[in-house]
Amino acid sequence: MNTIEKESGVVTRRDKSVNIVDLFKYLLFHWRWYVLSVLVFGGFFLYQYSKTPFMYSQSETVMIKTPMNTLATARITRPSNMYNSISVASEILQLKSKELMRQTISRIDGDMSYVVKQGIREVELYKNSPIRVELTAKAPDYNCAFKAIPVDDQYVLVKGWEDGKKDELRIAFDREVNTPFGRVRISKSRYYTSEFIGKEINVRKSSREAMVNYFSGNLKITQMEDDASLLQVSIDDRSPKRAADLITTLITVYNELSLKDKNQIAVNTANFIRARLNIIQRELGSVESDIEQIKTANEGMDIPTAGQMFVNDSRELQTERNKIETDIKLAEMMRQYLTDEKKQNELIPYNTGLVDQGVENQISEYNTILLRRQRLADGSGLENPVIKDIDRVLNEIRNNIHGAAENALTSLKIKRNNIQKIENQAQGKAVQMPEKQRILLSVERQQKVKEELYVFLLNKREENALNQAMTEDNIRVIDPAAGSQQPISPSKPKKFLLGMLLGFTLPTVVLLLLQALNMAVRDRKDIEQVLTVPFLGEIPLAKRSQQGEADVVVSNTGRDPLTEAFRILRTNINFMTRGGVLPKVLTFTSFSTGAGKTFSALNLATTLSYLDKQVVVVDLDLRKGTLSSKVGATMGKGVSHYLADASLPLSSIIHKSNSANNVDIIPIGTVAPNPVELLLSSRLDEMILTLREQYDYIVVDGVPVGIVADAKIVDRISDLTLFIVRAGKTDRRQLPELENIYRNKQLSNLAVVLNGLKLGAAGYGYGYSYGYGYGYVDSNKFSLRRFIKSMTNRFNTKH
Repeated sequence: MNTIEKESGVVTRRDKSVNIVDLFKYLLFHWRWYVLSVLVFGGFFLYQYSKTPFMYSQSETVMIKTPMNTLATARITRPSNMYNSISVASEILQLKSKELMRQTISRIDGDMSYVVKQGIREVELYKNSPIRVELTAKAPDYNCAFKAIPVDDQYVLVKGWEDGKKDELRIAFDREVNTPFGRVRISKSRYYTSEFIGKEINVRKSSREAMVNYFSGNLKITQMEDDASLLQVSIDDRSPKRAADLITTLITVYNELSLKDKNQIAVNTANFIRARLNIIQRELGSVESDIEQIKTANEGMDIPTAGQMFVNDSRELQTERNKIETDIKLAEMMRQYLTDEKKQNELIPYNTGLVDQGVENQISEYNTILLRRQRLADGSGLENPVIKDIDRVLNEIRNNIHGAAENALTSLKIKRNNIQKIENQAQGKAVQMPEKQRILLSVERQQKVKEELYVFLLNKREENALNQAMTEDNIRVIDPAAGSQQPISPSKPKKFLLGMLLGFTLPTVVLLLLQALNMAVRDRKDIEQVLTVPFLGEIPLAKRSQQGEADVVVSNTGRDPLTEAFRILRTNINFMTRGGVLPKVLTFTSFSTGAGKTFSALNLATTLSYLDKQVVVVDLDLRKGTLSSKVGATMGKGVSHYLADASLPLSSIIHKSNSANNVDIIPIGTVAPNPVELLLSSRLDEMILTLREQYDYIVVDGVPVGIVADAKIVDRISDLTLFIVRAGKTDRRQLPELENIYRNKQLSNLAVVLNGLKLGAAGYGYGYSYGYGYGYVDSNKFSLRRFIKSMTNRFNTKH
């Protein structure tokens, strides 16, 4: 769609449409860049594919044990909240913890790497390596690298470490030696064969933290369904065997740590019961010794018959008080444990029967939260806000437990005091009993309390041991680690297609960017969008090999594009009549030097001469004399001599051209110091008038417009001014200036000729192909450009 805009009195036509076919033809013209780019990028990506190590994927399916998927018989004696607190999301976070990965890497020696080259690609051997390297007395974060080359069955050659690239060591197998990178022991594995003798094995000990980051980045844990407790644990690695070992070991280590956490409560309870049993055992032995001594000293004294009733009542009260005393003892033990500052961060003994069931539930909740806090503190530190919230909850629960224990102790003491009063009343009635008998009864009472407490703790110890023996793993493996032995990356087709894509994309982007940023005139359409100046023709770009003497490339019988272009220009000139008179004096000008004025003037003059016309070419560029230099007429007399010397005849400055029979040349002669004054002289008008009588056409090679005043001075002799615009050099921003020159009639009968158009460089605008129907073409020979051109013409015809 064309739009007309008026800017400063200049009519400007702008075409806002973009022709896709022209774009395609423009890009197709630079097909060599596409071929080069595809070869470069395709080769580079194939090289990258051949060099990049293969990556393999291994995965394992596991199940998180919850109350919904665990048998009830497995939780006979354990509290249910041990399972109710399990969260699948928290289990996933724990599986991804760095501490868990550290222990896993340590178990499988994941920080040791054994690499060999197959072609230019590195292959990880892992446990299939023929040798094993042990670095003794080195920290986990130590790293080093060297090359090991088995020499024979007894020795291995070590070289290429960081500080000794030119040094090498000969080390015997299974012998610990000192090296610049530490004490090393190299041993043969069961995969050692003669094939590895002389083969270079790259050994690298990486920092454990670096490998933790590497494996953690490649580890993926996904929940298979939103409401399912099934997880898929997968990892990508250079060795499929190492990936499978890492997943399997990761689950094993995790289960071991979870068992250790669960059993920690039972261990603390067992230690508490064991300590109390030792104390009670010593106290019980002491009481029994006292009874033995009393009976021995009293020689087996019996209770009087009169006090038999009191004794029976007293013993019933003693039995009840003994039970209360037992409860008080247990409550005091619990209070002492809760108030001990050394045990503030330890688990509270659970299910000991010291307090009622409500307090026991609080103790179970406290122990569960404390275990979770310890796991989170190991992974994120004590400053984590979640840790602080958990500490606050633990403090509140511990205070509640302590308060409950104090209340229970107070209640028991009140009950004991009441029974004590009743017992004192009963004992007051037996004042007649011997004092030693009362002492014996007191000691026997203590013995009974100790015995009951001892038996109670023994029962609790067995119950705690049973709970510990029935502890289960948190995770059960459903499908063991497995995966394809084919690498998941790199993919050869993807690499090749990516290279091809970049190979096509980069030249396209660059060419379109250059086209968008190119401010030079590209083709005829750029001119016709801006100018209303008559357009006479397009001159293809002449190759250096085509240019002959004086840059004349046309021939009388030629069918090449350049000859046809000048024939078209010759024909179009006849339409530029003024007052019904055909133009006879043709003046060439341009915006700047290098536009092709001289080239166009010489070839147009030669083309005109093929019509049996007498043509003279006049070089009026008195400052440079480019045309004179081209034809080799710089030493004789010329225009400057004729204009300066009134006595000099015109015939003395006319030279015969060597390029055509009917073409004469008038050179400039000597470069004049005052070209403006010479061109203003009447001698120029007399010379042109005489030439009009002698020749059919006068072709004048003028000077550029705007640089000097010569062009406008010479314009008085011109019938037709041919303004040469050079494709690829003339700035499109100069075209409005040319439009002003035309509209203001500053040059006579102005017309435009586009010079230097590249054949086949189809861009925006018209793509003309000269020579259609001429010359000799082998119709049996396939031409990609001819085929595409024919298809393009068909497309344009339809649209």
